Amino acid sequence: MTAAPDAQSRAVLDKAARENFPVAPFFVPRAWRADLMAVYGFARLVDDIGDGDLANGGRDDALRLGLPEDAAGDRLAMLDAFEADLRRVFADGPDTVPRHPLLAALRPTVRRCGLTPAPFLGLIEANRQDQKVRRYATYDDLLAYCELSANPVGRLVLGITGTATPERIRRSDAICTALQIVEHLQDVTEDLGRDRIYLPAEDMKRFGVTETDLTAPTAGAPVRALVAYEAERARDLLNEGTPLVGSVHGRLRLLLAGFVGGGRAALGAVADAGYDVLPGPPRATRFSLLREVGSTLRREG
Repeated sequence: MTAAPDAQSRAVLDKAARENFPVAPFFVPRAWRADLMAVYGFARLVDDIGDGDLANGGRDDALRLGLPEDAAGDRLAMLDAFEADLRRVFADGPDTVPRHPLLAALRPTVRRCGLTPAPFLGLIEANRQDQKVRRYATYDDLLAYCELSANPVGRLVLGITGTATPERIRRSDAICTALQIVEHLQDVTEDLGRDRIYLPAEDMKRFGVTETDLTAPTAGAPVRALVAYEAERARDLLNEGTPLVGSVHGRLRLLLAGFVGGGRAALGAVADAGYDVLPGPPRATRFSLLREVGSTLRREG
């Protein structure tokens, strides 16, 4: 029996739930809910390690991972220790119990659903890359990053629900990459505060956008044109992935429509802001989200 998460782990899970259930958690069948939350909790925690957003400065998590408190500020060391603990999830034997409670909670899900280490390792590697790569020269470079940072989550959802096929994985990858690009567009200012830019340098040059332009309180015409261009790319990816919704049934169909609808609603919010994302992230209203979910279900019915 898996121990109940402590308050700190529960906070991570609550944060993951808000981000990954864009419509309503009742869309998720009870049989999948704990497994999905175990995966989302993992993804949220590894992102928090990579972004330096851990509670208590990460000191508690460092100790849980077998590191001294003063290692909490070394994100690469934390990620290495987190990967070592993840490998205990997939190992057998009395000395292979994961140290971190969220990884201990993940272990039954991995066993029950037959999940492999690759998607989890991809998420960790994406956060390692965030410590080393601050700019992306080309769109293809950005897509390669999304292959690590976003696509594994969709593949894990398909694995948990027992619906993975090569075609569904391809569609899922398109949706997940689109959602990652949309998030990057919404968070240009926040990412720049972390000295990260996810707008491809080749596209910035094409539209005459400099890094200084991204520090302005509001976007000028070149920045708006660049954001509109990247938003259209994300929309094309969503369109490519949307048939995934119609390929499944029941509540999984509702859940996937929630992700697609969430992406479309976010793109609508960016467009409604005139593609000026610099004052802060344009966010979709709940009404627009539900409208887009309904539209997706009708289109893929």
